[in-house]
Amino acid sequence: MRLLLAPDKFKGCLSAADVALAMEAGALRADPRAAIDCCPMADGGEGTVDALVAATGGRFFTRTVTGPLPDMKVEARFGLLADEKTAVIEMAAASGLALLRPQDRDPTRTTTFGTGELMMAAAKIGATRIILGIGGSATLDGGIGCAQACGLSVILEGGQVPAPGEPLVGADVRRVVLIEHGRGSPIGKIRIEVACDVTNPLCGNDGAAAVYGPQKGASARQVRELDAALWQLARRNGKLEQANLPGAGAAGGLGFAMAAFFGAQLRRGVEIVMDAVRFRQRVAGADLCLTGEGRLDRSSLSGKVVVGVARACRDAQIPCIALAGSIMPGVNFGFEAIEIGDGTITQEQSMEQAETLIAAKVADILRSRL
Repeated sequence: MRLLLAPDKFKGCLSAADVALAMEAGALRADPRAAIDCCPMADGGEGTVDALVAATGGRFFTRTVTGPLPDMKVEARFGLLADEKTAVIEMAAASGLALLRPQDRDPTRTTTFGTGELMMAAAKIGATRIILGIGGSATLDGGIGCAQACGLSVILEGGQVPAPGEPLVGADVRRVVLIEHGRGSPIGKIRIEVACDVTNPLCGNDGAAAVYGPQKGASARQVRELDAALWQLARRNGKLEQANLPGAGAAGGLGFAMAAFFGAQLRRGVEIVMDAVRFRQRVAGADLCLTGEGRLDRSSLSGKVVVGVARACRDAQIPCIALAGSIMPGVNFGFEAIEIGDGTITQEQSMEQAETLIAAKVADILRSRL
């Protein structure tokens, strides 16, 4: 039997790579001669770097970069895929909300500068393509910090040029008059794809500041001021069309900056990941695909890994089964979904025993098919 193992992470429990290894153990227990292709998956959010490096046989790099606050340094990891040309970056590794204490959350003081530093680091090791996941940000700087770090020309009011060692922050957005594409910058020749599953525009009631500002620490007044500043940034640069793109408001406007100043393409995360790991080619030779995530519910239907994998399997006419720690009842997922437990243990126990339960369930599934 030829198996493709393409799970997402079981959040708070196992990485996608660990889930795939547990599935492999169970498969070999049932059929020691099974031909197994482990292909950990992600949706562009947390775990994307780990999953893509594991799925393609790539490698990791770690750099010390600017954190969400300009005077903060963090150790951030990114990946280079096996093609040695595609870098994978999670902006949350450098500019993420989780890196800040609750009392330090203030999007007028945070910056995407560190994300730009990671992009420059990828360019320096020879990457010609960057996959950038932009979930979990602490920022509302419209991507100006990232642009600054990448060597794009940033002009402030009065013709001032920001000092290279002084990262721009959310409060500086209102001062920016012009950002020019990075001609001469190593980033200028790199193709960038942004994994973005939200559809918010840059400004307005559904925009970056109004929707995400409060969770990043913005007061009602700051939300209004930041929204006005982001609109002004787009207007001054002649980028109002890009400001209205679905996803422009992601990561505090980093989605907008990527499209407007870097020429990047905004795409669904799972689609980017499937292309990067050559999923459709790999599934074509399989007899069965196993996928899974920690919990299957209605939110899984909106661009999550399991549904993306199942739909690709359906198109390829390959059977697909999803395993999950828990499954919301009454939801028609359109594919076979199985809980790893037997209903006699708690969710906490299921998480503690996840590897064992996944392996046992996979073994049972395969034995029933042999």
